[in-house]
Amino acid sequence: MTRQELRRSLTLPWLVFYGVGVTVGAGIFALIGEVFTMSGDHIVYAFLLAGLVAGITGYSYVLLASVYPKAAGEAVFVKFGMGTLAGRITGYLVLVVAVTSAAVIALAFGQYVQTILPIPITVSFVCIIVLLTLIAIMGVRESVAFAAVITILEVGTLLLVAATGWPALTGGDFAQRLLIPPPSIAGWSSVAAGAFLAFFAFIGFEDIENMAEETKHAERNVPHAIILTLVISMALYILLALIFASMPNREALASSKAPIAELFASATGRSSAIIATMAAIAMINGVLIQIIMASRVIYGMSREQLLPEFLGRVHVARQTPVIATLLVSGAVLFLGLAVPLRELAELTSLAMLLVFAAVNLSLYLIGRSPAATARLRRWRLWGIIGMAIALALVAAQIVAQD
Repeated sequence: MTRQELRRSLTLPWLVFYGVGVTVGAGIFALIGEVFTMSGDHIVYAFLLAGLVAGITGYSYVLLASVYPKAAGEAVFVKFGMGTLAGRITGYLVLVVAVTSAAVIALAFGQYVQTILPIPITVSFVCIIVLLTLIAIMGVRESVAFAAVITILEVGTLLLVAATGWPALTGGDFAQRLLIPPPSIAGWSSVAAGAFLAFFAFIGFEDIENMAEETKHAERNVPHAIILTLVISMALYILLALIFASMPNREALASSKAPIAELFASATGRSSAIIATMAAIAMINGVLIQIIMASRVIYGMSREQLLPEFLGRVHVARQTPVIATLLVSGAVLFLGLAVPLRELAELTSLAMLLVFAAVNLSLYLIGRSPAATARLRRWRLWGIIGMAIALALVAAQIVAQD
């Protein structure tokens, strides 16, 4: 293994497959029931609020990525905006997000597998992490091609579930229950609590930036991929949230370990096994992409002297950061075996919101500099807005837990 560069082989379609594949996953397959438990029939507003936070910060990423298309993007942004120490801390937080979210998705994979086969969740969890680690080491083009195939299956499965549940939206009082805003502060508090967890479902678009050094024309393709990923993800989530809350047995669905599969069974009267199988396969995508992303963050941070240099070494033949990949996979295994799924998801959301706040503040600070590009100077106040909204969602969650 040497200190050579990563291979630039990704184009815009590959990046969109990558982004959608990691964004659309366990957040909707496994956590939609938890979000409904928190926000009830106002689940759509929970996803809208979470999407608003992601979208505003997403544009901050678009602005910064067009100027600094580098691996370990968040750490680089914050390093330029707030200094080396802040950049290092941000990089650590991004690694926490990647490792915890990979553990969440892998555990959700185990839950869905258990609805099909009598295999303990921990056995499925360990086996899938080992398999995906080997795939991640093979090479980035091979890994993303594998992820692209699963992304098609993933989105196709969700669209099938949406189509079978669509009749539930055509009658009854769903418009009054689902579309009218909460009438009280308590109602909005439940929406904010649900949005905090639903925010996990949007984590992933920011991973696109960390593939910049393996992307052709990264300064153009990375921003476009971020925007397309957010638009596709939001459309899917709102549609599924509407259908989920329209089901007459939505409370029972919310308590299921495989809520999307049970939604299909409830809407069609057929076995949930096929959807559970497709969901389990789809979740493989999110785990693989998080392992790839986290290893690139480690690589990028070592390049910026924010981590020891040996962690960024690249395999001569595979041109992948093998040491970093093994380190990430080991951390995923440890957390997944030690911490419950919901707590992992909440930790992931908290860490990512703090990263978003730091990235937005860095946009403002970089934009204040006379040396900044005209685009960053013009949009610097956008960073203040994004930071305030991210911190407000953190504060709302803290208040809701008291």
